[in-house]
Amino acid sequence: MVELPVDDVEKFCKWCLTDFTYEGATVMMAPGTGFYTNPEDGRHQVRMAYVLNKEDLGKAMIVLRKALEAYNSK
Repeated sequence: MVELPVDDVEKFCKWCLTDFTYEGATVMMAPGTGFYTNPEDGRHQVRMAYVLNKEDLGKAMIVLRKALEAYNSK
């Protein structure tokens, strides 16, 4: 689980899939709210998959950084 500086990870995850791309790519994450008995505990967290390819993981982190910048600037 990763804590992100966003108002609501469910909105952020959906926005990444529907409204955001960086160099033709986006990231898919699972909102943390579904992993807790009390959904509020995961409101600022996402679950990320472990990627075996370091190059793909590095690109995903760049895309995530750009998504956070764009999302939080609106």
